[in-house]
Amino acid sequence: MHAVGVAAHAFASKGELYQELAAEMDALLAGESDGIANLANAAAAIFDRLPDLNWAGFYLLRGDVLVLGPFQGKVACTRIEVGKGVCGTAVTRRASICVEDVHAFPGHIACDSASESELVVPLMRDGQVFGVLDLDSPRLARFDSDDQAGCEALAAIISRHLAVTPSA
Repeated sequence: MHAVGVAAHAFASKGELYQELAAEMDALLAGESDGIANLANAAAAIFDRLPDLNWAGFYLLRGDVLVLGPFQGKVACTRIEVGKGVCGTAVTRRASICVEDVHAFPGHIACDSASESELVVPLMRDGQVFGVLDLDSPRLARFDSDDQAGCEALAAIISRHLAVTPSA
């Protein structure tokens, strides 16, 4: 698990943290046309700024399979079928999924045995899912509705900055 940055403690609320991170993300990704570069920087910024994460990154949809994209954390699962695990289920539902206890999620795919909770947010363009933002934490119930709303805002910013779907 990475060290919690000092900046994360400077905010009175999660909402303020996510507002600041959204502004930083928008500026960070502006002007860069390469999708992989933008996803790599987005994963690094999220991992650095959000406390209690052991994994932050992206899976990109290739047919009926999510393929590992840029991330921060331990080695990850390379491919996840749509409809499988939390990531694949989020694609099928076309909606974010916040899981308080991954061990209670039917069909959870354990890429890192230290993960206890997970938040997955679909990346959308023109109403279609093209990938997911995936966050894991070693803390049970780490994510709540504020995290979900904040990460959905981040996913919208990231999606807007990706001019074309990054190639695998």
